[in-house]
Amino acid sequence: MCLFRTEPSFHLEGTPTRETGSPRPGGCGIAIGSRAANPCLRCLPETQGTVCRVLTTAEGPSGADTPLELVFHLPAAYPACPPGVSVGSERLTRAQCAAVRDKLLEQAQGFLPEPMVHQLVLWAQQNLRHLLAPPGPGGGPGPCAAASAAEAEGPWMTLLHLDHMRAKTRYVRTVRQWASALGLAGRLLFMGKVILLLLQGHRDRIKEYLVLQRTSKVDVDSSGKRCREKMASVLWEARAQPGHTRFLAFEVKEFSSLDELQKEFETAGLEALFSELVLGLVK
Repeated sequence: MCLFRTEPSFHLEGTPTRETGSPRPGGCGIAIGSRAANPCLRCLPETQGTVCRVLTTAEGPSGADTPLELVFHLPAAYPACPPGVSVGSERLTRAQCAAVRDKLLEQAQGFLPEPMVHQLVLWAQQNLRHLLAPPGPGGGPGPCAAASAAEAEGPWMTLLHLDHMRAKTRYVRTVRQWASALGLAGRLLFMGKVILLLLQGHRDRIKEYLVLQRTSKVDVDSSGKRCREKMASVLWEARAQPGHTRFLAFEVKEFSSLDELQKEFETAGLEALFSELVLGLVK
């Protein structure tokens, strides 16, 4: 079993597990900020898979930190198939723990076939308060009421510039998976060496996407080793205006000319954005 004690922000390091892609008999490791945790390690036989126990905290509905114990049962075929998940907390009811577990299992489907424990822990930390929010005055669940209010004001939009993609097929597949899991629509646009990512959806979900983009090993470096995206930049973000297109899905598009790319932005009602931000990247 691998025991992780985490704070709200953490990243897995490359010593010990399948999550890092560099298995080593006898252990798992984690770093929190610049401080190394002291895990209690016991790995089950390979035929039985691996069990990782993560002790962390997340903001609850009242704003107070809620301790969480997340146990991931990684089968021998992981990450080709999702892990089993158990959730426990001294401050949550059994029904609340079951609700968190069900949502984690649902999110896991969107990350296949990539390692996902790190992303699932981040998701639990960032979304616990929404999942457990009390019913709103209209009798519906709190998160749905909040979502309806946000939709009434219009979705949030963010434009990112990605510097490069060495492992393009895997990178694109991962971006699609993340967008699907987070309920985001938009466009991944290629024109020559220019790569733009336009996301549209709830602002909190876009924030979650940005965390994944910055903390996950989504590409490879010049030696072919998996690495994090360090050169993505947010060019623009704002609430969608009446003249902006409401995307119905997430699509990947490739253009052979600047005129085609410009037309895509004009169709979306973002011609000013193209002139101010995108044109300079192309020239």
